[in-house]
Parts: sequence; structure tokens; C-alpha cells
Amino acid sequence: MMGPAHSLSGAAAWLGVGAAAAATGHAMPWPVLVVGALITAGAALAPDLDHKSATISRAFGPVSRGLCEIVDKLSHAVYKATRMRGDSQRNGGHRTLTHTWVWAVLIGAGASAAAVTGGRWAVLGILFVHLVLAVEGLLWRAARMSSDVLVWLLGATSAWILAGVLDEPGNGSDWLFTAPGQEYLWLGLPIVLGALVHDIGDALTVSGCPILWPIPIGRKRWYPVGPPKAMRFRAGSWVELKVLMPAFMVLGGVGGAAAVAVVMTCRSSGRS
Repeated sequence: MMGPAHSLSGAAAWLGVGAAAAATGHAMPWPVLVVGALITAGAALAPDLDHKSATISRAFGPVSRGLCEIVDKLSHAVYKATRMRGDSQRNGGHRTLTHTWVWAVLIGAGASAAAVTGGRWAVLGILFVHLVLAVEGLLWRAARMSSDVLVWLLGATSAWILAGVLDEPGNGSDWLFTAPGQEYLWLGLPIVLGALVHDIGDALTVSGCPILWPIPIGRKRWYPVGPPKAMRFRAGSWVELKVLMPAFMVLGGVGGAAAVAVVMTCRSSGRS
């Protein structure tokens, strides 16, 4: 999948989670719903950090390009060290380590740990990175026409404002995890979700995606999970642009409306 479709699917997934959480009695405050959707939209681009031509490799200039090279080499090394006889030879690390459930969980857990132990500046850093990526994915046409500095300023300003909103009592810094010292522990959840949604999206394409690594399937440890080949499509094809992206918009709108409706109902009940 291309970057915009990944970001849209990520945002739609979080809004769907918001509706499901509300239905099970864990309704998200509206700032958590909004911030989580933006983080997931950004995190849905992150697995392509192993690809030098991906949106994320350009998002932060020389820093992201250098990190992309490191991650590509690391992913390739892990692939070679763990592949089985059925796995093919590869020259690079794209769609290997960063496209697995293991990577998704580790990145999400690391973000949660950083948010809890690093305080406000760690939270701001997490928000900044993912908001910049969300802009690059959701507003990709405008981002391409703007300078990187303007996108970074938008990300930094938005991160500062949204962190301030979340810090207000009842606005969600302690959503789901309410014990003292667990504020922002939930920040890892949209990051895990975004990475997994990216992997699922790539699994629908011609090449498939090794989401289940390191679980061996047949003679392969890097088995490219996906539907039957007749149901797959090429990245950037009309299926993605004309079918999937509009569907993600509709699903996201429905999920967001359902989650907000439950929040408003709970508030009205509380007042009465």
C-alpha cells in the first residue's frame, strides 16, 4: 500500500477501536479519540522505515534517511540469521523485521515505557514524530508542496497543544490505566495498532507480508501472509485508490461518530 492509504486505514482503525471501547464501558475522552487517531495514522507509516523511498524516510530529512539505512541493514541481518530453507535470498531488508507483530509490540511497548518514565518531554517527542507522519500521510499533497520546516512546525505546535489538552483533568492522560504513575501508558496502543494495520494492508498486496515471524509456516520462517493471490492487488492500483481509501474514510467516520455519541451520552447522563 501507499502512504496515504496506510494513514487512512490507521486512523479508521483507531476510531473503530474507540467505538468498541465505548461499547465495552471504556469510552475514550474526545482528546484520546483524536490524538489516538492521529498517532495511529502516523504509526501506520513507520514500518516502512526499512525502505529508502518511503514517506517516513523523507519525513525528517537526514535523520530519517540515516535511520532508514540502519534499519534496512538491521532487518536484512535478522532476515539472513533466521531464514529457513524455504525463504528466498534477499538483497535488502524491506518487508522483513519491521513488518512483523514482534516489531509492532516492541515499538509500542518502548513508546509506553518512554511516556511513563520520560515525563512531558517524552510525550511531546512521541506526539511530534507521529503528528509529522500523520500530516505526511493524511495531507500528503499539501505536505509535498510545503517545506519540511513548515510540516515540522505544524507537528511541534500541534503536539504542544494536544499534550496540554490531554493533561487537563478528565481529558485522557490516564485513560484505561488509572493508577498513579501510569499517565500516558496508553500511548503505545495506537502505535502497535498502526504498525499492525500497516502489515495487514501490505498483506493484501501482491508480495504479502511476513506478519507472523518468527513462527515457521511450512519451510519458511518469513512466510508472506496474504489472501489468495487472485484477491491481491498492486500498491497504488485502482483498488487501493478507488475502493479501499473511500472505504477507510467511511469506516473511520462511522467509528468516530459512534464513539463520540457514546461519550456525549455518558456526559449527559452524568449531568442528569
